[in-house]
Amino acid sequence: MTRPVELEGKTAKVKTGSCGNLYITVNLNDGKPYEVLARLGKAGGCATCQNEALTRSITLGLKNGIPAKEYVDELKGLQCPGPYMFPIEERVLSCPDGIAKVLERYCATT
Repeated sequence: MTRPVELEGKTAKVKTGSCGNLYITVNLNDGKPYEVLARLGKAGGCATCQNEALTRSITLGLKNGIPAKEYVDELKGLQCPGPYMFPIEERVLSCPDGIAKVLERYCATT
């Protein structure tokens, strides 16, 4: 499947505990999630590589018809050793948890 030259999307800033700020972009194609991108505010490192691998995998699945909800169900609630806990309504347990929450929130508005 060839990626369109332009896609519409939104980017959310999510505070994580150990990793700093995580910027998550969900792009749509024909009104459905098509691509997920994530960038950490801190440069380099293993977490950056892991987030890129995770979002590439999610994007590949979305392009091939896997519902976004399946990713949300699998990733939401995963916790790293240093989660961002306050305020409670913004609680992010890990980078994958943050990606799942943004994807869930974005899908609820489309």
